[in-house]
Amino acid sequence: MRRRLFRVARGAGAVLALGLAYTLWGTATGLWLPCPFHALTGLECPGCGVTRMCLSLLRLDWAGAWAANPGLLLFGPVILALGCVRAVRYVRTGGRASRGEQRCAWVLAAALVGYGVLRNLM
Repeated sequence: MRRRLFRVARGAGAVLALGLAYTLWGTATGLWLPCPFHALTGLECPGCGVTRMCLSLLRLDWAGAWAANPGLLLFGPVILALGCVRAVRYVRTGGRASRGEQRCAWVLAAALVGYGVLRNLM
């Protein structure tokens, strides 16, 4: 169990460290990674605006976060909760995701794809 807890903590720490490094680098240089989907198609993917949304959230600017990516702002807490439930299950039992968790993940994926389509039609 300790090994699994260490793996989860190491993974979460790596994600946070990369996010912090990217934020510091982008803020200092003004160079942010462009969205490859947008660069190729001119359309916005479901994740377009995530950087601006996260930076707005760091400043507690909810209106700016909503303007940057309302879909992920709404789905974000659900995605985070699902990830936490999955991490706890993995640490406790080493088990795989339950059917309900898998269904929830598929529903979220479909909702994000639908959001990506709708944001380009509006």
